[in-house]
Amino acid sequence: MINTLTAVVAVFFGALGLAKLAAVAPMRAAAGHLGFTVNQYRGLGVLEIGGAAGVALGLVFPPLGVASAAALILMMVGAVISHLKAGDFVQVAVPVVTALIVAAYAIALVQG
Repeated sequence: MINTLTAVVAVFFGALGLAKLAAVAPMRAAAGHLGFTVNQYRGLGVLEIGGAAGVALGLVFPPLGVASAAALILMMVGAVISHLKAGDFVQVAVPVVTALIVAAYAIALVQG
């Protein structure tokens, strides 16, 4: 189970982070819609890539995985706030569900 959760979280945030870093058209549009500059969104992408790497390395060094999971959950709290400010009430579900999956990863990692 931990390997599956690790793969899901690492691939999700790795891909999302790379898309933000590359500033692909949908990410540029999302940045503007949520009130971020493209460079600010790229910065979030770098953090997501770092979180994905930390989650993957958590299989070898669990404290890093837990810390990375906590950081990603905090980022999802920020995403919820940003979507609410933008009036995207349905889109709030994505970061909420994502945060729950990351929390499940962290719990599974701690339980070993």
